[in-house]
Amino acid sequence: MAKPRAVVTTACASAAPSTSYASAFLPPPPSPSDGDLLRSLHRLARDLSAADAPAPFLRAAFASVSRRARLLAAAFDDLLLCAAGEGDLPRSASLCLREVLLVLQRFKAVVADCATRSRTLLLLQSDEMDAELRDLHHDLATLLDLLPVVELGLADDVMDLLALASRQCRRCASAAEPEPALKTTVLSLIEEIEREIVPERERLEEILEEVGINDPASCSDEIESLEREIGDRASERWTAAMIALVGLLRYAKCVLFSATPRPSDSKADVDVEDDGESPAPPPDLRCPISLDLMRDPVVAASGQTYDRESIDRWFSSGKSTCPKTGQVLANLELVPNKSLKNLISKWCRENGVAMEVCEASKSEQAQAVAANKAALEVARMTASYLVKKLSVSFSPDAANRVVHEIRLLSKSGSDNRAFVGEAGAVPMLVPLLYSEDAGLQLNAVTALLNLSILEANKKRIMHADGAVEAVTHIMSSGTTWRAKENAAAAVLSLASVHTYRRRLGRNSSVVEKLVHLVRTGPTSTKKDALAALLSLAGERENVGKLVEAGVAEAALSAISDEETAAAVLAALAKRGGAEAIVNIDGAVARLVAEMRRGTEWARESATAALVLLCRRLGARAVTQVMGVAGVEWAIWELMGTGTDRARRKAASLGRICRRWAAASAADGERGAECPASSVVPPAMMAS
Repeated sequence: MAKPRAVVTTACASAAPSTSYASAFLPPPPSPSDGDLLRSLHRLARDLSAADAPAPFLRAAFASVSRRARLLAAAFDDLLLCAAGEGDLPRSASLCLREVLLVLQRFKAVVADCATRSRTLLLLQSDEMDAELRDLHHDLATLLDLLPVVELGLADDVMDLLALASRQCRRCASAAEPEPALKTTVLSLIEEIEREIVPERERLEEILEEVGINDPASCSDEIESLEREIGDRASERWTAAMIALVGLLRYAKCVLFSATPRPSDSKADVDVEDDGESPAPPPDLRCPISLDLMRDPVVAASGQTYDRESIDRWFSSGKSTCPKTGQVLANLELVPNKSLKNLISKWCRENGVAMEVCEASKSEQAQAVAANKAALEVARMTASYLVKKLSVSFSPDAANRVVHEIRLLSKSGSDNRAFVGEAGAVPMLVPLLYSEDAGLQLNAVTALLNLSILEANKKRIMHADGAVEAVTHIMSSGTTWRAKENAAAAVLSLASVHTYRRRLGRNSSVVEKLVHLVRTGPTSTKKDALAALLSLAGERENVGKLVEAGVAEAALSAISDEETAAAVLAALAKRGGAEAIVNIDGAVARLVAEMRRGTEWARESATAALVLLCRRLGARAVTQVMGVAGVEWAIWELMGTGTDRARRKAASLGRICRRWAAASAADGERGAECPASSVVPPAMMAS
């Protein structure tokens, strides 16, 4: 009989358990009765006997576990009958069976862990898993050899079952490790891709068949699982290979399966009003710029938290201020907000909301991909393959499948966007924006939006024949609100470049369609349209066109719903649109109302707009401001509770109002009376 390992047989070695100094003061944990112990053993063995292998290459390992478990389940069934008739088990047998219970629980933990992992990660970690299973078989064999079967009074056939289970476990534990041929093949394939060798279709199909990936759905699920594990840092050792495999699976999905878009990706966006798909995220989990749920929260130098993608766009547009506070940032470094990210992940899990890119930091993942030559090469191959296939796709259904994959490929990573752009996707996507197929149109405009994040692709889009006109067409005649919304977001992305912002602002059709979306669109569409108008209003020469198109009126109509509206009005007032705003009936009153009841950013922007109106138009604007009931208390409240920038703006507005009140009082000899509303709180009078 083999010598038992001390780590396994601690409980069997001595009947008197050892206790530490600290644990001597604590009551021992309650121990399950022998009946409960046997029932737990029987249940565990039965569960393990029914365990299914999560991948074809694990069938042999799981089959061996299942066979041992079936033998043990039969033996424990007989032990249950004996214990029911004779009472408690002998002490040595009870202690040994408790150790068996621990080993079976570890077996079950391995099985459960395998069920949650991606198949390709299981393949990469097959050596470690084989070693763990061998150790568990060795431990189980040792414990079965130590079990005092004679004292238990078991029947001969039950004793034979336990002996057979012990021999099988020991044979499995001492067996030579099988050659991991499939794992070697996969790793060699990654090495070939690094050398820019395109994998053969038949070989790729054969490998995926052995892994258990044989249709578009299983391929998509595997990609999602791998991406989640990369984000969760499930295996630092294999991260590079996992990233390469994500790219390889995307390539295989296109080449082997020609996947049809999932319904959730290509559905028509009817009436986004009844968009009750998922609950609205709490305000603290939303990005102050996009107002969407943050996917990768980061902290700027001002201490404010934003979604990385939104703040990156803000910085890439040439701004070096904090969007929320307006202060000039000492640096543009961004620090991941991991605690908030964990809260967002928890909220997503509890509310069934999908977390993009597996909750991984997009920048961290992009850096890892950039350092992974195999991932880059397979992404280049995928982009080239998709664009070539799009050039020969004649039916809308075939084109939709390809464009959907282009959309997914360009969704994350500047390298992917560069490869798709370099392959010539932009000119081929532009005509598809006129498609009457809702899914194809949505995928095409979203792919363009994703591509436009990269600077080089902005140039490709702006110089592609008819691209701006096609985007404008979607904003006016898109088949779904989501397509219109993404078209507006594309304009916003393109407008981050100074020269393109001027060109888009001169295009009256672009401006008119954005204004129309603000007036008629659902909330999310209004938000993107207003953000695009805010960007266009950053150019002084655009303001005249914006005013003529009715941007001021549209922004005022949305001011109580979207905080960006107040920022648009402030931008117009700053660059020549003050007269147009004041001429709108009730405009000043609505800005004052927003200053009192809006979000922090909206209050800042509304106050900034009022200050600009007063400075540009003088007494004409100040009179309207002071004519609004309660404006002084609104200023006073904002000076006490607003952000730093809001306080500064409120103080400026207070000084303007104070001077107006003083001038009105001094004009009393000519019959002018100071309105009652000009009574200013004493604290406001302080300079």
